[in-house]
Amino acid sequence: MRELLARLDQPQDALRIVHVAGTKGKGSTAAMIAAILSAAGYRAGLFSSPHLNRVEERVSVCGENCTEEQFTALIQRLRPVVESMDRAAAAREAIGPTYFEITTAAALIHFAANKLDAAVLEVGMGGRLDSTNVCLPVVSVITSISFDHMKQLGNTLAAIAREKAGIIKPGIPVVSGVQDDEPRQVIESVRRERGCPIAQLGVDFNFQYRPPKDLDRGEDAAEMHFHQPLRPRAAEYRDLKLRLIGRHQAANAAVAVATVETLIGQGWIVPEAAIRQGLLDVRWPARVELIARRPALVIDAAHNVASIESFVQTIEESFSARRRWLIFATSQDKQVPEMLARLLPRFHGVILTRYLNNPRAVPVDELAEMAHRLISQGVVERPERLPIIAADPAAAWKLAAELAAEDDLICVTGSFFLAAELRVLAGITT
Repeated sequence: MRELLARLDQPQDALRIVHVAGTKGKGSTAAMIAAILSAAGYRAGLFSSPHLNRVEERVSVCGENCTEEQFTALIQRLRPVVESMDRAAAAREAIGPTYFEITTAAALIHFAANKLDAAVLEVGMGGRLDSTNVCLPVVSVITSISFDHMKQLGNTLAAIAREKAGIIKPGIPVVSGVQDDEPRQVIESVRRERGCPIAQLGVDFNFQYRPPKDLDRGEDAAEMHFHQPLRPRAAEYRDLKLRLIGRHQAANAAVAVATVETLIGQGWIVPEAAIRQGLLDVRWPARVELIARRPALVIDAAHNVASIESFVQTIEESFSARRRWLIFATSQDKQVPEMLARLLPRFHGVILTRYLNNPRAVPVDELAEMAHRLISQGVVERPERLPIIAADPAAAWKLAAELAAEDDLICVTGSFFLAAELRVLAGITT
């Protein structure tokens, strides 16, 4: 990655970067930070992953995605450099730049060419070895630590935390939303070794959350109070309205506001009105996304145990439908039985399927076997309707539409890939 950027004249060196890592919440938090800075009048870019429908979604400036023409031009500029590196790598039986490294470089070139005031970079996976970790940021952000990508990052929260903490640079301020003691201690140790000031959720700043109610019946807004009593400066914002719903999103919003407060401490000018407007403006598809009512349809990309737990909590806090239907598919490297154990008891009926746009999907018969094993062994209570198999998302969507009454709730979760396919089937393409 460093060689690739050196051949491209180091575009990252022209940018003031906010670097965001975390097991869950990093995308939402990064989007909130970018939206607040844009509302404050800064030209702010956002690099995020994965995309739902189009790769251009990964690169945006002031809320506007990179166009097809712009992205094509970026790849044309990168192509000869990448081909040269591929040839050199092949000569030593190695590999050249990866897909994610190329898209990261494309984003940095785009941001530098647009002379941005700020670029918010979301880590792809981990942190220490991520392609985004070539930057020297103005602030490093770690949203949360939980189990995911264990094959690459480790089987303990401490090991995963150490990979995420790899984005911490000497002397650069850190904002952390990590709550569990084990990973928090790792982050504290790394930041102390590297001489970094830190603002921690639950220690230096905190929030209170009022969830919206009965969203399947009508509009309501989530609200949050943010308070930071001491450092890096005292701040309090009451009755902040949140477009993104869920207690986990309020925690993400608190981390985003604390990050903005750190920037204010560095001399950035962000009025309270911009914080309020940014949190209200941010749009982040497939995060407890309410698509329709009567019946209500919610699509969420939760794909690990912690995010499934947050999803279930949000559904129970903010939706009142008596009967709920679940469409579920997921990937082979996930904690599938653990996710199913948390989902099955919460739904009247469950439809198991597999997404089509990636080969990593768990086969439907394997999902069904896991679900029936959990039920037969008494790990979970049997749903009113035993899990139903649907060969693909289109069949699952058709079946759910037939089974659900007007006052019911249909939920889709388990994977970004499933969320992307169901959004299209539901008529959403942006």
